[in-house]
Amino acid sequence: MQVDFYHLTSMPLERALPRIAERVLESGARLLIVAGDDAQRAALGRLLWEYSSDSFLPHGCEGGEEDADQPILIAGDVNAANNAQHVALVDGNWRDDALDFDRAFHFFDEERIAEARAAWRSLGDRDNVERRYWKQNDAGRWEQAA
Repeated sequence: MQVDFYHLTSMPLERALPRIAERVLESGARLLIVAGDDAQRAALGRLLWEYSSDSFLPHGCEGGEEDADQPILIAGDVNAANNAQHVALVDGNWRDDALDFDRAFHFFDEERIAEARAAWRSLGDRDNVERRYWKQNDAGRWEQAA
């Protein structure tokens, strides 16, 4: 299982998440996006429809009749009603339930760096968990730093 830590410094979540979601869908996998706040989940739903003028990311919000059919499902907790293999934790909160997926994307900003460091350390002792830390360079591109 792979956990990718994405430290948001110059690129906001609203630009980083759609790119990750596109790559997940291109690979043929499904994605669960987790945010604890109702308003953030609603904003993410709008973002996935509007992020690009020439495309959209097919998705639904948890609680709909078609949850199981959604390539991307936005939810308040780590419960993959869409049978996702990948999970994106976008509110800065690490959840150990993410370890039940093939891959987890943990997005955090400066306000959540202490929690991200604690999660990084706690995962270091776990068998079968590969950690990667991504940071943005001066040009705004992601670089693997650890």
